[in-house]
Amino acid sequence: MRGQQPDSGVFTEASGYEQFMGRWSRKLAPLFWRFAHVRDGARVLDIGSGTGVLAFTIAAATRRSEVVGIDPSRTYVDFAASRTGNARVQFQTGDAQKLTFANGAFDASVSLLVINFIPDARKALAEMRRVSKPGGVVAAAVWDYPEGMRMLRVFWNAAVALDPAAARWDEKNMPFCRRGELGHLWREAGLREVRETELRITLEFRSFDDYWAPFLQGQGPAGSYAAGLSEEKRSALRNRLRKELLGSRPDGAFRMKARAWAVRGVS
Repeated sequence: MRGQQPDSGVFTEASGYEQFMGRWSRKLAPLFWRFAHVRDGARVLDIGSGTGVLAFTIAAATRRSEVVGIDPSRTYVDFAASRTGNARVQFQTGDAQKLTFANGAFDASVSLLVINFIPDARKALAEMRRVSKPGGVVAAAVWDYPEGMRMLRVFWNAAVALDPAAARWDEKNMPFCRRGELGHLWREAGLREVRETELRITLEFRSFDDYWAPFLQGQGPAGSYAAGLSEEKRSALRNRLRKELLGSRPDGAFRMKARAWAVRGVS
């Protein structure tokens, strides 16, 4: 049903996420940061910082900006903190729906691939706006699950063909992942100068197993679904996906396109 969300708790293991989606987040993060167009020297809040992909991207792209990443998962926070040697970046646990920072504490608030997983995205956006200074940038991006993220679209099409009940977990049911939806949310929240765009990257796989194995880490709705199948059903899904992606040709490298929607506005 449109608007129902899989449990965000399926993102629980940082190293598994890195294998599953982290490598693609790293390719998307620089495009998103350029689109956000935040000045160097700004103090930036990274909502749902996860393994630190966006925060590290910001630190690498700037000389003076400071980043505070918050995530509800202590596992993710510890993972990210263990990999930063930059004094301009810090991580802490926090709830995007109830930020502990003062009004106007940041010059910008950004969020990469998270806003659609937050139970009350409108409340989180209101908090992002509150903690951003007047005139500060508020920006986010999400994967286009229904059409633009082929890696997951192929997976779910195969899963549903084998098991129609799997449709309830398909990320295409999530809100804010279609053209125009983020822009509408931003305008609804009272943000000004709202602009929405698409960001495109190419996903490169060395082999079929390079595509398939990360699903078995159990991260995200797709990973949770795959890891929870019986051996027989998981084998059937694997075989169907292999045929879909490789056809009759030998195993080898292949590419997939991925699209995300990004939005920025001014508080």
